[in-house]
Amino acid sequence: MPATTDEGTTAPTAHAGPTTARRPALASFLGLLKASHPVPAAAVTLLTALLAAAVGLGPVAGTTAAAAVAAGQLSIGWCNDRLDMRRDAAAGRRDKPLATGEVGPGAVAAASCTALLACVPLSLACGARAGWVHIACVAAAWSYNLWLKHTPASWLPYTVAFGLLPAFLTLTSPSAAWPPMWLTAAAALLGTGAHFANALPDLDEDIAGGVLGLPQMLGRRASIALAAGLAFASCAVVTLGPAGPVPPVGRLLLGVTLALCLAAPAAPPVLARGRLPFLIILVLAGADAVLLVLAGRALPLG
Repeated sequence: MPATTDEGTTAPTAHAGPTTARRPALASFLGLLKASHPVPAAAVTLLTALLAAAVGLGPVAGTTAAAAVAAGQLSIGWCNDRLDMRRDAAAGRRDKPLATGEVGPGAVAAASCTALLACVPLSLACGARAGWVHIACVAAAWSYNLWLKHTPASWLPYTVAFGLLPAFLTLTSPSAAWPPMWLTAAAALLGTGAHFANALPDLDEDIAGGVLGLPQMLGRRASIALAAGLAFASCAVVTLGPAGPVPPVGRLLLGVTLALCLAAPAAPPVLARGRLPFLIILVLAGADAVLLVLAGRALPLG
């Protein structure tokens, strides 16, 4: 139908071309991607792929394991944002697509369930024992979203999920062996530290919104110290745990992580409330991840 101008004449209605029609779909897709927590999901998937190569998984098995982890991480991220939608909107979070209306809650819920359903056969394709171990990891993360996030046990899902990740990969390997305890402990410590580090950027908003997990109960300073200390402890375990002499790169990274561990809690108050401690702990976790991959290469798995 033609549109009428102010002067009473008619002007032709612009027809929606392909570019115009694609814009809402593209915006919804980008909003859906942002709601998946893409950076943590990509980081965990990349760590999985590197560890898979380190323990000797072939291209097919390694790709399948990484795809299972990616699907699980996407389901967790979408679930988290969907459950937090009202609180994020009340807090005026402009970085949350559901709060800004970039994507609808139905689309996020459907994406989360689809990714979760895809995660199950991808996990079991790695073998029954390995598959159920990974499904347990994802279940632990969902328990965080649904309940434990608001309790003093908020750290537990991170400990369980990260601690079981090496077992998922070693059980997928031809030897189908459980990893040594020191590797499980190192991964669990890294995951627990990641929980405290992950809470830092949104700590004040979470407290205001009624999210009272352990980091919120302990406060910023204690959470910074715990995140740094746990990440360093993981580095120490993965460096000193394997039999034999510590390689030079291990000693170097251990020294770097010790310095970072001391620097993060020592930040002055004005910086402690910023992103500096969080960024320091990210570097610390990155060094820890490198050590985990190097340790995986030394495992006697066939």
